[in-house]
Amino acid sequence: MQIENFKIFADLVETKSFSKSARLNGITQSAVSQQARAMERHFKTLLIDRSQKQFQLTREGQRVYDAAKEVLHNYEKLLSELQEMKRVISGTIRISTIYSIGLHELPPFIKKFLHDFPAVNVRVEYRRSNLVYEDILHNAVDFGLVAFPVKQRQIEVLPFREDHLVLITHPQHVLAKRADLEVKDLAGHRFIGFDPDIPTRKAVDIIFREHKLEIEPVMEFDNIETVKRAVEIDHGVAIVPQATVVQEQRQGTLVVRHFKGEEFTRPLAILHRKGRVLTPAMKKFIETLGLDLPESRGN
Repeated sequence: MQIENFKIFADLVETKSFSKSARLNGITQSAVSQQARAMERHFKTLLIDRSQKQFQLTREGQRVYDAAKEVLHNYEKLLSELQEMKRVISGTIRISTIYSIGLHELPPFIKKFLHDFPAVNVRVEYRRSNLVYEDILHNAVDFGLVAFPVKQRQIEVLPFREDHLVLITHPQHVLAKRADLEVKDLAGHRFIGFDPDIPTRKAVDIIFREHKLEIEPVMEFDNIETVKRAVEIDHGVAIVPQATVVQEQRQGTLVVRHFKGEEFTRPLAILHRKGRVLTPAMKKFIETLGLDLPESRGN
C-alpha cells in the first residue's frame, strides 16, 4: 500500500466522484475504480457501499478514510519539515482565483514572490467564486482568492485587503459629467451587471435595495473584463471594483465616479483547507501577501 493509494481514496471520498478524483490525480476514472477495489482486496473488506445510489462508505470504509487522512497529513508534515531543515523554498503553489483578483490584485505579489523565490512554480487558475471553494474543499489547489468570503467549517479564511466599488461610464455618458453623483442618479440608466450568482453582483443588488432602486441589468456577464468592454462601447454603466479599472481610467477609455458621501467596499480573502500542512513555499507566499500565518494569528 503506497501513499498514492491513500491520496486517491481520500479524494474519492471527499469529492464523492470517481471522475473528479481521477482528474485531481491525473489518471482515468477506471484507474480510480481499480484502486478502490485493490484497497478492498488489500484490507479484505468492502469500503464502498455500492447498493446505494449516492456515493457512501461502509463503516470500514470510513475508518480507512480517517486513517488515510492521518497518514497523508503526517506525510505532508514530514516533507515540509525536511524542506525547512534543508532551508529549501521550492515546489509548486496552485492558486484558484476569481478573474478580478487574479488579473488585477494578484500580479504584483506573484511578481515579487517569484523574484524572491525563483525555485517555486506558481500556477494560477481563473474560476467562478463557487468553484474556488470547491477547489479548496477537494484539495485541487493550495490557495483560493475570493471576494466577500463566506465562512465554511473546513476552510480557513485570511482577510487579504479591501477594494472600493465605483461607477464606471463611457467618457461621453451623461453621468460622466456629474461630480457629485449619488446612487439614486442611476435610476433610468442602462445598467450592466455581473451574473446573479456572483458575490459582487449580490453586493450591488443590496446597494440598490437599500436605496430603494429597482434596476434590471440590460446585460449580465460572468467576468470583469467583459463588463468593462460593454461599458467602453457605451452599452450602459456598471459598478465594479476600483482596482480593476485603473488602466482604463488612465487611458481615458472609462470614467470612474465615486458616490457622494458613501463608500462601498469589497472585502477580499485568501482561503486554504483547514488542517492543511503549509510547506515553506506556501508560508512564504502568505507572508508575501502581507498576511499572518494561521498558527501565529491571535498570539
